[in-house]
Amino acid sequence: MSFATKQKILLIFSFILGLGLFFWLGRMIGWKEIGRAFEVFTGWQGLIIIALSFVIAYLGALRWKEILKDCGVETSFINLFKIYLGGYSMMYLFPILVWGGEFYRMYGLVNEKHIDWRKTTASVVIERILEWTVNIIFIFLGLTYFFYNVFFPPKEIMVVFGIALLFFVGILSFFYTKVYGKESIVKIVVKKFFKKEINIDNGALIVEKEIYEFFDFKNNSFKKGIILSVLRALVMQLRTWMLIFFLGSVIGFWPSLSVLSFTYVSSLIPIPTSLGSHEALQFFAFQSIGLTASMATVFTMIIRAAEIVVSSVGMIFLIRSGFSLIGNKFLNNDKNQ
Repeated sequence: MSFATKQKILLIFSFILGLGLFFWLGRMIGWKEIGRAFEVFTGWQGLIIIALSFVIAYLGALRWKEILKDCGVETSFINLFKIYLGGYSMMYLFPILVWGGEFYRMYGLVNEKHIDWRKTTASVVIERILEWTVNIIFIFLGLTYFFYNVFFPPKEIMVVFGIALLFFVGILSFFYTKVYGKESIVKIVVKKFFKKEINIDNGALIVEKEIYEFFDFKNNSFKKGIILSVLRALVMQLRTWMLIFFLGSVIGFWPSLSVLSFTYVSSLIPIPTSLGSHEALQFFAFQSIGLTASMATVFTMIIRAAEIVVSSVGMIFLIRSGFSLIGNKFLNNDKNQ
């Protein structure tokens, strides 16, 4: 069975799993109650939630631009934002395609802007590591408050999502240990799995060098990247707080951080748009902080709707770049003939 076939099977399986979870929760809570509360999204409140979702994407693209600047790459922010949204849509709608959004962003810069692939690869890897470094910190803070002050989730949920969380924490811990210990991860991987040494001028080592140089406490771009990542997470928390307020409840900073941390955790499981997994986690979280189960489902549906609006814009750029690639191939074939 080919890799592409396996990816398709996993995509279908993950979507069916998420859909099953979603409908199970919908039947348990009641579709009518969910439908009435969902009217919030059709008014000005929905526009605010969508606007904040675009601000979140904007800050992500701004962080990427800062990283590229540190790598010695200058490019138009508008063009960069389009490429970022295209990759963003792939990551959100098709998370089972591991690194699909990242590969698209690498392709976008290399193909359209003719930028060195080693620099684009380094920038995308750095951006992802920064993203999840801050995400893990917010998850830790939110879950610490939740477990200590509110409620301890069922064992089944703890096992599934706990394994995913530990996996990400383990990868990040391994990365930072090697970076600050000045040990090459590429050399370790090549030696362990391919049983050979790697040349010093190898492209992978050059990419790794760019990444290691960025993660230096003396590097101002690293500091700016962390600040932008924290700001992005805080805007996500603001969106969380405001949506719960629009749904008729007011909660404090720490409870809203707990809700956000469960949003982050749900994204660790590669289900398209976190369908079902997000509802399952927030179902327990909302009830535990004194909110209703129906509000939890409406909350996740509105967040998903806003993210799909942003992703839809990204898909337009994604499709356009796909047609551009096809056109370029035809032109090149004509020239060769």
